[in-house]
Amino acid sequence: MDSRTFGWLLTRLQHLTPEQRMAIERALHQQCGPEQAHEIIQSRLEGDAHQCPHCAGTELYRHGQAHGLPRYRCVACGKTFNALTGTPLARLRLKSKWLDYLQCMLQSQTIRQAARTTGVHRNTSFRWRHRFLQWLKDDRPAHLSGITEVDETYLLESHKGERSLRRAARRRGGSASKRGLSKEHVCVLIARDRMGQTLDFVTGNGSVSKAQLREHLQPVLYEDALLVSDSNAAYRYFAADASITHEAVNLSAGVRTRGAFHVQNVNAYHSRLRQWLYRFHGVATRYLPNYLGWRRALDAHRLSTPQAMLLAAIGVFPHSTET
Repeated sequence: MDSRTFGWLLTRLQHLTPEQRMAIERALHQQCGPEQAHEIIQSRLEGDAHQCPHCAGTELYRHGQAHGLPRYRCVACGKTFNALTGTPLARLRLKSKWLDYLQCMLQSQTIRQAARTTGVHRNTSFRWRHRFLQWLKDDRPAHLSGITEVDETYLLESHKGERSLRRAARRRGGSASKRGLSKEHVCVLIARDRMGQTLDFVTGNGSVSKAQLREHLQPVLYEDALLVSDSNAAYRYFAADASITHEAVNLSAGVRTRGAFHVQNVNAYHSRLRQWLYRFHGVATRYLPNYLGWRRALDAHRLSTPQAMLLAAIGVFPHSTET
């Protein structure tokens, strides 16, 4: 387009309707999307990260191009690779649609909604979701300190998507066959300190036990931590064995707070988690850690833009949130 035609085009922009402006924005985004995604991916091999993912060798040379990304060959081991080799996104196609798909994840869309928005098959949408969630699952603080609230919530065990079930199928989630808490429920343990750092653990079926608390909580609590929980005896026995200071709030007796001791923060997190999971119409238990990482990142405001999510998914910056 020559400069005269471009100038005429600029003068006509003021006459566009809001819908027409949005259509132009979408068209421009689609034009620059593929190049932007490839540039972000290629940035993984810049600077000190420019080394072989197989042997960590640094003597490399260009070895052609495939699927829009340059390939390299390592002199030391002779293997070839590109910027996605060794990442959860290796061998995934349609890179030009990744940023649009990540925008759908920022909006917490379901698998089918994201598939319709980005124009991919629902199976592709499912595969992409869990590849992108792999880094979120491990992006967690190493330790909790100070006053640390801990409580568990229970979700009905789900075998959604499995072809063979050991029980009769439940329609639209359904309900447990037994009243109250049973082995049909999966325990999700949430620990949250007053700095807002959160850790979650899927401990197994049924009530949480002292052994499970020792396995999951003890490695992540500093010695000076003060553990606050409800009156569940498992926490008291665990704290005594681990020599951790413990305070209990008797929620069953209507006691919500006792001075600075309460579990209001972690219970509020439970509420946000359950309301958020509801939109997905049931989450398979096998994928529950991925969704917990997703919710944890949203709650900590670590998911800001699709570009930042793509950078993190390919490991451009550290995942640790330890302070």
